[in-house]
Amino acid sequence: QVQLVESGGGLVQAGGSLRLSCVASGRPFSNYAMAWFRQAPGKEREFVATIRWNSGTTDYADSVKGRFTISRDSAKNTVYLQMNSLQPEDTAVYYCAARLWGTTGISTITRYPYWGQGTQVTVSS
Repeated sequence: QVQLVESGGGLVQAGGSLRLSCVASGRPFSNYAMAWFRQAPGKEREFVATIRWNSGTTDYADSVKGRFTISRDSAKNTVYLQMNSLQPEDTAVYYCAARLWGTTGISTITRYPYWGQGTQVTVSS
């Protein structure tokens, strides 16, 4: 059974940085895509970034391009989200998600069957 456990959230001032981690377990992930989504209060969950586990190919939402970086450490079965230049609008619960790799639907919530419990990120102005 796939398990995803996020950590690294917290409170940071605008302009600051945080690094989120997602430890994955339960099966080999070489054919998987891993992703980060976020959900702000009163808003729908939205795509942030994705990485293909075996190739390291990445993709980002326009709102975070140039500020956030997704990466993975295969030896640790861990996916990271480095978040720089954080703004109050980045405040949300951040979720790690996983699915078998496919070329379509990389930002579609319903295409991801596996989810972590989420970690809160709060950016103060």
